[in-house]
Amino acid sequence: MAAIPNARQRARSALIDDIKAEAFRQLSAHGSAGLTLRAIARELGMAPSALYRYFPGREQLLTALIIDSYGDLADHLDAAAATKKAHRDRWLAVCHGVRDWAFARPHQYALLYGTTVPGYQAPQDTITPAARIPLLLLGIACDAWRTGQLAQPAGEPWSDEVAANAATLAEATGFLDVPPSLLMRAVSAYTQLFGAVSMELFGHLHGAFDNDTVFFDHSITLLADLVGFHTS
Repeated sequence: MAAIPNARQRARSALIDDIKAEAFRQLSAHGSAGLTLRAIARELGMAPSALYRYFPGREQLLTALIIDSYGDLADHLDAAAATKKAHRDRWLAVCHGVRDWAFARPHQYALLYGTTVPGYQAPQDTITPAARIPLLLLGIACDAWRTGQLAQPAGEPWSDEVAANAATLAEATGFLDVPPSLLMRAVSAYTQLFGAVSMELFGHLHGAFDNDTVFFDHSITLLADLVGFHTS
């Protein structure tokens, strides 16, 4: 049984939440380049030295924000997937969930998938939270294949290097019971999904279409076809 936090632990946890909330506010206003512990301490009425007891440096704070953002996005996508039953519909719901979350929290999306923060190297602690998103999409595709709701991938003339990458991917994800070509198609669709969201969010499609939503819907439909999901 987990120990019940005492008053001091609860106060510490609440202050950490306040620090991260202010950091997200400043991230939204100024971007990652404008995020400083000194400015956060000033807004919270704290001495900078006091804040350092919770986050020894800017890098540790950025890591906490990244982990929280990955977790928030993954929870949002899990909820989106749970609203549908058919595997194709679940895949499309997750795709829409990525776009919806990105436009609702553009500063957090940029922190995860935008320009690299100068001088910051994400630690190993971020890998597991980050992996939840692709593993969710790959899991939907693999479940569809296991239940006969995905087209059988045709044999593809792969190079030895691509075949080796497919084997590495299967080992890393644990999806060893599905065709490697399915995993490669699903990962290709995953990267194209985030490319489509990023292009739109960061203004690279501005003026290209009368309705960006229609284009996005068309794009993710093509991606679902690429993976091999049967139509409803």
